Amino acid sequence: MSDDGRPAPDLEFLHPYFLGPAAENDLLLEELLVEFLRDHVYWRRNFHPEDGLRIGAGARNRPDFLAFQALMRQELYALSADLKRAVPMYHPRYVGHMSADLLLPGLVAQLVTTLYNPNNVSEEAAPITLEKELQVGEQLARMFGYATDDAAEPCAWGHLTSGGTVANYEALWNLRSLKFYGIALQTAVARTTSDPGNVGPWQKPLSEYSQWELLNFSVDEIIALRREVGGAVLETRGRESFDRLAEAVAEERVESMGLAGFYRKHSRLEPPVVLVPVSAHYSWEKGMKVLGLGRANLIGVGVDDHMRMDPVHLRERLEEAFEAHRPVLAVVGVLGSTEFGTVDPIRALVDIRREMRGRRLNFPIHVDAAWGGYLASVFRDPEGALIPRETVGASFKYFPSEPLFDAFAALHEVDSITVDPHKLGYVPYAAGAYVARNREAVDFVTQDAAYVFDVEGEQGVKPRKQRLRDLGRYILEGSKPGAAAAAVHVTHKTLPLDATGFGKLLAETVRACEYFWDTARERASSLSDRVRVCVPFEPDSNLICIALNPSGNRDLGRMNRFGRAVFSRMRVDPDQPVQIKRFIGSYTSLRKESLPGDRSERLLGALGIDPTTFTASPKDTARESDHVFILRHTLMNPWLMDGPGGRPYVDLYWEYLEEVFQEVLADGDWR
Repeated sequence: MSDDGRPAPDLEFLHPYFLGPAAENDLLLEELLVEFLRDHVYWRRNFHPEDGLRIGAGARNRPDFLAFQALMRQELYALSADLKRAVPMYHPRYVGHMSADLLLPGLVAQLVTTLYNPNNVSEEAAPITLEKELQVGEQLARMFGYATDDAAEPCAWGHLTSGGTVANYEALWNLRSLKFYGIALQTAVARTTSDPGNVGPWQKPLSEYSQWELLNFSVDEIIALRREVGGAVLETRGRESFDRLAEAVAEERVESMGLAGFYRKHSRLEPPVVLVPVSAHYSWEKGMKVLGLGRANLIGVGVDDHMRMDPVHLRERLEEAFEAHRPVLAVVGVLGSTEFGTVDPIRALVDIRREMRGRRLNFPIHVDAAWGGYLASVFRDPEGALIPRETVGASFKYFPSEPLFDAFAALHEVDSITVDPHKLGYVPYAAGAYVARNREAVDFVTQDAAYVFDVEGEQGVKPRKQRLRDLGRYILEGSKPGAAAAAVHVTHKTLPLDATGFGKLLAETVRACEYFWDTARERASSLSDRVRVCVPFEPDSNLICIALNPSGNRDLGRMNRFGRAVFSRMRVDPDQPVQIKRFIGSYTSLRKESLPGDRSERLLGALGIDPTTFTASPKDTARESDHVFILRHTLMNPWLMDGPGGRPYVDLYWEYLEEVFQEVLADGDWR
């Protein structure tokens, strides 16, 4: 029992997982590193031992050797000293950004594999870790409900990236190739051969499809179209015609011509749009610029009172695009926004697409689950089946809400997903991931004419699974560390991606968030005579925000200055020892354009702020009144409910905040 009579959380299962907040598992980590270092040394010494030694036994006594050794130690000591001022993300007193302690399996696997330094760009450079990376893609795909059996159609595929940003770029890259393929194919057929007969979803000659129809095929329909046309030409006109068509398709594709050349040739086309919630990560704007799609074609979709994408506004945006004959390259749903942790209604996105398909309108769906993707493990049993909501909810107070459960249950119907193992997978940086529901979709980014139609079994065409091992041909990155793949693979093997493995770990963080939410409302009552405390929207995951306003204050700019003064006490200062910080946090802002309808007035009303003070332009930074400053808390540390004396760190945090409030109120510089 804790000091206040609460049942202590049963966290013994966590004990072997991490090095620990106080390095309690130091001997375990040391033993593992020494054991596998010796194993690596043995491997080196037994690869052609007949070659002898290149570094003699007496080398370490030479003056130059000793001098270099001394210099190396000096610089490493300096580095180690500098790192003592690093942010202690491993500790439950850190409630800031999306970082926490590292799981021991992944940490050791990454350190050990780095000694071998494999480059996962191809099988020749990294035969072992490349296989593990592709297995990680299958593991993640199964967690999302995708089919991974090689005989399944569609069969999923995934791989690791340096992070969610690159994975999001890759999603756009793949979808751009798919979106314009039908037009390139139609043009190439007209150039090289007669129409191959009835093909496509409506079984009519390829020449009879309008450009608009070709732009509204689903991912699976585009893949099928390529296969049908290639097979028909090969069967009826022979290899020579097939090869000519393959070369022509490669020449007509947007990847060869560039966007400017493609649009110059097809002058009636409108630029494609990508629809994202206004809460989406900034990587989407960057991705539009990087791929030449244009920031202006990234269309924001409003959010509801819970900061989730508003399906009504999404439908309006889609209708506007389709009415203007603008192809929709993708609709992006967010599964755990990095600012607020909220989960978009993925089920509604899928339902809207199904409805619009009846009108021969279509769009791919990509889910940016960089933050919340691993929470899918909470909803999967060891056999991969979806656990009913009632069963999941039995061990929580609020989680999962019905919209949240429906969002995770619909993941298997979206086209691709981004997820970051280096966030809720608790592995070292850098490890993001891109997962596609249909592995055949990624063939469209290769420029090899031999694979343009992917006729399985034909001479010179390898089986798809074997081709995908040549990873560098299908991804944006070149060199990529096999050590990251080893880290994620070993972590997933020791903590399966289901409710008995990762789900059990993440459940503790969700329970901490539920407790934080309850205590926030309790503290709001006890602090109301000094500071108004408000949770702007209910948490969907293990991330929660609070807004603060000194009691009696009606001005938004003054409220924001107060909040920043509070945050300054928990901000890491590189010029100060990090140990003087009792807690370390983070912040974000709510801007007026991101708040739906009269939501800003309701939020400001709850804080006692005059809504008319929410009027300054972004250029008027002095008044601090163009946004709502909020403290953001990422509760991914599993020890948050097990503080000193059995008291939750959440309670200690609130006591700390109360002291900070008193200091800032007394200081008065924010007024």
